[in-house]
Amino acid sequence: MFERIKEESSVPVSIVVNCAATVAGFASILDTTEENFDKVVRVNLKGTFLVTQEAVKAMISGGVQQGSVVNISSLTARIGMKGLCGYVASKAGVVGFTKTVALDLAGTGIRCNAVLPGYTDTPAAARMTQQQKDDLLATIPLGRPGRPREIADVVVFLCCPESSYMTGAVIEVAGGIA
Repeated sequence: MFERIKEESSVPVSIVVNCAATVAGFASILDTTEENFDKVVRVNLKGTFLVTQEAVKAMISGGVQQGSVVNISSLTARIGMKGLCGYVASKAGVVGFTKTVALDLAGTGIRCNAVLPGYTDTPAAARMTQQQKDDLLATIPLGRPGRPREIADVVVFLCCPESSYMTGAVIEVAGGIA
């Protein structure tokens, strides 16, 4: 895939943002099936690993001097969330993965950072019940969900030269949740 991008654009990939996520529904640890747990981990964590590995190989073989990998995790990786054991575990794995990749690549000029969005006004959030939304809003000091653009602005910053001294960083964009 990355070779095709290089062929079509005449430059190697130097920026990758891993932004895939799946939840597989709310269920307690007692009701979470192994199949659902595996599905969530496969998409959220293994997918991040596979894309990152291939992207980094392409960056190195393409002679990229300043590359950036940004992984989208979740605030739940730090605080947990009832009924989402697979999702939370996978997103916590993304944080650990990010920190390890940052160390592995430190001498290459390729940086790896993570963004942990909190409750954000997205189509996925729209599927929550009003009670779930109200409960989440009650925990946010700024009193509102995040906007997708606010998350995107942080991602763009991490891809720019202005963040060239940042690697292994985990940035929460969550309205002040401590």
